[in-house]
Amino acid sequence: MAVLASLQATPLNAIHRSMGARMVDFGGWDMPVQYSGILDEHQTVRKAVGLFDVSHMGEIDIRGPEAARLVDFVTTNAAGRLQIGQAHYSALLYEQGGFVDDILVHRVAENHYFLCVNAANQEKDFAHIRAANRFDAEVEFSSPRYAQLAIQGPFARATLQKLTAVDLSSIRYYWFTDGKVSGVPARIAHTGYTGEDGYEIYISPSDTARLWRELLDAGREFGIKPCGLGARNTLRLEAAMALYGHEIDASITPFEAGLAWIVKLDKGEFLGRERLLKQKEEGVRRKLAGFEMCGRAIARDGYEVLIEGVPAGWVTSGSPSPTLNKNIGLCYLPAGQVRTGLPIQVLVRNQPVDAITVATPFYKRAK
Repeated sequence: MAVLASLQATPLNAIHRSMGARMVDFGGWDMPVQYSGILDEHQTVRKAVGLFDVSHMGEIDIRGPEAARLVDFVTTNAAGRLQIGQAHYSALLYEQGGFVDDILVHRVAENHYFLCVNAANQEKDFAHIRAANRFDAEVEFSSPRYAQLAIQGPFARATLQKLTAVDLSSIRYYWFTDGKVSGVPARIAHTGYTGEDGYEIYISPSDTARLWRELLDAGREFGIKPCGLGARNTLRLEAAMALYGHEIDASITPFEAGLAWIVKLDKGEFLGRERLLKQKEEGVRRKLAGFEMCGRAIARDGYEVLIEGVPAGWVTSGSPSPTLNKNIGLCYLPAGQVRTGLPIQVLVRNQPVDAITVATPFYKRAK
């Protein structure tokens, strides 16, 4: 079956299809949602190692004498405080404080930053940053130059180490290095979106197919399996990691989403700062909360949430948790009522079903 003409494809599209992956339209990209099954792939990442094609993600390079000033102006975290080789999670905001996108910022050199952004938002993000650029810096839309693979799980390091001379144990969490993987240039980042230890490697699209096969070979002794977006979603939900279009969007601020830790109000001017200062003074009206269903019903995205029978919020993400063997979710509720152990109801097919708020993350790996 050929890729629909309207969908974009990663360099591994033909390989995914040859491996029997179930393909779906994900934000305009033809992507694998599962191979052996979401449950199997999820448990493989928690117990062994999984390999993800995340080449649909976008990349933006910012260079120049005032690159740090531009990145600090368009993002919430303190990019100027990053050391070379260090990365952090951050956000692009509109003036009103809502999310343009959530991103990863890497400091490659004194005057060079590398941004990884969400696939569906990459053109929008690029335009947003360029429109805000009043500094001596150049903004490059560099997505066509990169593919990205994620190796995640307890045996991620042992798998990747077979293919690189870089000492992976020396790369701290949320740090990265430029080196080689199987003889080709690669940016190796100790990051991930699964709640497990792992690495994300940025490589040339032309090298991707060979590295995909070699990583699967390298991880065979550890039980590696290719994984799709279905398991990626259940893994990140257990770790309570935000997903754009669900927990965060243009109408949500970092303070509402429980992401105050990526906002550095003391660093100086940045887009959205005035709105966040006001919100910090006045307090937020809604907050993101985690919950568990009390029965077998599953809360799905967009379902209405009630408190004592009164409409109070909505589910942003919900699914079974393969690790916990419970049905879990995230939802927005009135800020003044958010607490652990709060009884709530989720409208499932127009029937109120009991649930209870719980602390997040739902799952945290043992160190």
